[in-house]
Amino acid sequence: MVKSTNFSQQANQKISREEESADPPFEETYKKLFDEIRIGKATSKMRNYQNLFVVEECELPLINLELLKGREFEREECKRMIAQASQEWGFFQVVNHGISQDVLLKMRKEQMKLFKKPFHEKMNDKQLNFSAGSYRWGTPSATCLQQLSWSEAFHVPLTDISNSIHHPTTLSSTMEQFATTVSELAHNLARILSERMGYKSKYFREICLPHTCYVRMNRYPACPISPQVFGLMPHTDSDFLTILHQDEIGGLQLVRDGKWISVKPNPEALIINIGDLFQAWSNGVYKSVEHRVVTNKAKERFSTAFFLCPSYDTEIRSCFEPSVYKRFTFREFRQQVQEDVKKYGYKVGLPRFLVSTH
Repeated sequence: MVKSTNFSQQANQKISREEESADPPFEETYKKLFDEIRIGKATSKMRNYQNLFVVEECELPLINLELLKGREFEREECKRMIAQASQEWGFFQVVNHGISQDVLLKMRKEQMKLFKKPFHEKMNDKQLNFSAGSYRWGTPSATCLQQLSWSEAFHVPLTDISNSIHHPTTLSSTMEQFATTVSELAHNLARILSERMGYKSKYFREICLPHTCYVRMNRYPACPISPQVFGLMPHTDSDFLTILHQDEIGGLQLVRDGKWISVKPNPEALIINIGDLFQAWSNGVYKSVEHRVVTNKAKERFSTAFFLCPSYDTEIRSCFEPSVYKRFTFREFRQQVQEDVKKYGYKVGLPRFLVSTH
């Protein structure tokens, strides 16, 4: 009886430790994938990831948005730089962006507090007032470790954030401050980019509404088998544009000239990247670039992203002819992405919608 009691106590202690852990159960849930790499069988299932390691670190084009408040030639030069970076890089950094360091610091502090909660609480926390499915982790469709994202996130529509103000918490009020200012920045950048293409309409404000745009809070736990597992597997963003605030740890990488390069963190800047929808709308002028996040063996990483998205019924079509891409609705695009991820383990994206030349 004594032995049975001790065993029961040990089991309860194990369950208690699991419940208290903040980290998602990656190795337990994806045990088969981890077992395969340990016995050397994972290679046969891998997509072509030969160029896994980075050859250099880069600093993205840096644009001072204070120039938009200057004289006419300064404003025009700033707009030109934004458009040029969107064409040549698909990524750029902005400073003097209108979002105070106080708001960004408070956002990071609240985000860290949220992710420190035990895993089972994050999975079932009704007090957050977020839509069902907002908390996400891992990659359910992964068939090999290179398709697994070693990360967790809260993916929250702006309407959830504004509705939570009726039951305010420090987290909800901070998210509201962040979302309001970053959304305005996103719309201003989209307007500038559309004006450079000859369009002066309020197109993006009419189709990208609070219930279609999202704030995503990310955490990338330290990973014991880094770099064999990505924090976020290679992909392009399924939106018009993304605004990212990352910490000083680093890990964001992007493809340039056929090579993976590492983005040097800049604590003063926000990172902007063009999404698939802007590339399609601009007829390929603005570039949606493949990027990823790599894991770190010793340190966790945090970032916060804003996604400028339209309603599902919005038709995406190129702004001039001849069009490189077929017309499609945002719903059709998302459905195709989901089908490809389920079938192949990764996103195909815009190539699915290229106009046939035959």
